[in-house]
Amino acid sequence: MARIQYPNETDLKGKAKEGWAKHVADKNLTNMKKALLLDEAVYEAYMGWYVNWSRLVELVGKKAAMILAHSVSTTNDCLLCSLFFIRDLKAVGVDPADFAFDEKEEVLAEFGKRIVKNPTNVPDDLFAKLKKHFTDAEIVVIVGFVGQMIATNNFNSVLKIDVDESLIPFVEDFVPVVWRDGIK
Repeated sequence: MARIQYPNETDLKGKAKEGWAKHVADKNLTNMKKALLLDEAVYEAYMGWYVNWSRLVELVGKKAAMILAHSVSTTNDCLLCSLFFIRDLKAVGVDPADFAFDEKEEVLAEFGKRIVKNPTNVPDDLFAKLKKHFTDAEIVVIVGFVGQMIATNNFNSVLKIDVDESLIPFVEDFVPVVWRDGIK
């Protein structure tokens, strides 16, 4: 159960009310978006995720983008975000628990995991592999997206945002990457 109460449409004013109406019309009013709509500035900042997502998909392709986002979300132990990407990967025929990466996808997945685990110590050899596939400007896009994905993970995890009904069938597919046990 979420640690905050989601607003009702009648509770909202201005841009927040417009955002609610837009998401209802688009049939994508998620629990996270409801929570974000409690504050217009926070809502606008987090909706920037979609701009970064579009740029990442343009750069690496949809499947690779989903693999990167899934890698970040599961490593960060974010149930809600992980479920969105499990659902989306399955929709394109990829079993997140058992599939073969191509070289670029493997580098992106490992890079995402390393940023979550220790952003101040991403290994030079991993960065060199990344540079075989991407320019400096493209790496900025990737790192920017990962940073925003981590922020989204943290928002959902800290506030314990409820799993959306459409994701419930995928809950059993969530396997977090356990690595924090020894951290104090």
